[in-house]
Amino acid sequence: MNMIVAVDNNWAIGNKGSLLVRIPNDHKVFRQETTGKVVVLGRKTLETFPQGMPLKNRTNIILSSHPDYHVKDAIVVHDKEELLEELSKYNDDEIYIIGGESVYRMMLPYCNVAHVTKIDHAYEADAYFPDLDELEEWEMTADSEEQTYFDIAYHFVKYERKEGKGER
Repeated sequence: MNMIVAVDNNWAIGNKGSLLVRIPNDHKVFRQETTGKVVVLGRKTLETFPQGMPLKNRTNIILSSHPDYHVKDAIVVHDKEELLEELSKYNDDEIYIIGGESVYRMMLPYCNVAHVTKIDHAYEADAYFPDLDELEEWEMTADSEEQTYFDIAYHFVKYERKEGKGER
């Protein structure tokens, strides 16, 4: 399974229910990477999307503890076991965990690849992604040239789990 995320210098991912910054090229890479694939996200993350609607041209799997929560054009699961059962129907390479913080943390042990947009800035934040640089089972395997959006520097980094270090 894959994770895809944009983080700042402190591995922050959001503040008060919003992304830290919107970078068009980051959104483009996200679309290219996830279109036609399975995306897994929490209910609160879905509610930050335009009109709170699932992403088009993807299989959206929403995790919500509310038993009566339903979303048009999405699959809703209510706990980790139900999520893992649903994900077993898909090819691991086609699955992307897209947030938020609690979903990332819960699913990290099951993922082998993380596509990280590293933004060279420290924002005010209240949601974080696990710091892969501090986790010995993860290693950076690719790093793009520095990109800029106005005065924001960022780059696309790929992390992969070292052989034999994940749960499956």
